[in-house]
Amino acid sequence: MRIRGFVIRILQQLLRDKRTLALMFLAPLLILSMLSLVFDSDDYEAKVAIVDLPQQLEAKLDTSDFEPYSSPDKALKAIKAGELDAYITFDDPASPSIVIEGSEPAVNGAVMKKVQTLFPSNSQTLSDNVEYVYGNSDMKMFDSFGPVLLGFFVFFFVFLISGVSFLRERTTGTLERLLASPIKIWEMVVSYVIGFGIVTLLQATLITWYAIYILDMMMHGSFYNVLIIIVSLSFTALTLGILLSAFAKNELQMMQFIPIVVVPQIFFSGLFNLDSISEWLSWIGPATPLFYAANALRDVMIRGFAFEDLLFDLSILIGFSLLFIVLNVAALRKYRKI
Repeated sequence: MRIRGFVIRILQQLLRDKRTLALMFLAPLLILSMLSLVFDSDDYEAKVAIVDLPQQLEAKLDTSDFEPYSSPDKALKAIKAGELDAYITFDDPASPSIVIEGSEPAVNGAVMKKVQTLFPSNSQTLSDNVEYVYGNSDMKMFDSFGPVLLGFFVFFFVFLISGVSFLRERTTGTLERLLASPIKIWEMVVSYVIGFGIVTLLQATLITWYAIYILDMMMHGSFYNVLIIIVSLSFTALTLGILLSAFAKNELQMMQFIPIVVVPQIFFSGLFNLDSISEWLSWIGPATPLFYAANALRDVMIRGFAFEDLLFDLSILIGFSLLFIVLNVAALRKYRKI
């Protein structure tokens, strides 16, 4: 009887906790659905251009799936703008040259597969005439995924630690005592952000240094540019963690935000090629901080971009942080009793 009564009590507690029920039953369905949409997407169709095709080859080659360009400079500009994956030149008609963007091994493979359909008899020698705009032939999958994973792990741990820490301030009564003091809410929020931010800066520096210099992750740009991106992302995760902690009553409820807020970002941040995902899902990536951080990290680490090339992505990350700070101030007003 005692066991029965205790079991009934546990079931009643769970039934009253709608968030826990949603985590148990709906979150797995959400994640599985995302995995299905990502992995069941169509194969990536490489965008390859042909530059100044010689007349003697026009009748011999089926170039209907290739875009025509008048000069290598225009094709290279299109590659850097993200409009092309590769282009083919014919300085030597018997041995065409291939210029590939090179930052994603999977895309590189799709390019070579498409080019081989154009020159089936030369498939063995095509790889000898490949030039990479970014990266190189030795680039591994970890080099391509590394920048995204680096941003994700920083975001995840900063979000979790900041949210749980701020939640503990609330549940132990520290926040209530602070709100009863003359300190303004925005001053308190900024103080928390700066305090946690100092620790976050040290964490970001350690993780970035370890990934690049110990794990030998590909690095063509400046270490300091990578650190600026990571710190900007950390502040976004920090302010978001503090914000969502205002809507949690305990650590378990804080953890329940992870499948909804954190996990989807890894699928739509560039870890998988977004061009092959359904168009109606394309809005998810640009609505998340990790999308911009991963894009900026790839630009620096793989493409070697300078600081001025990162201003758009950095400004979006800073904008996210400022938005979350404003929302934090609004959310904390409900806890002020006076």
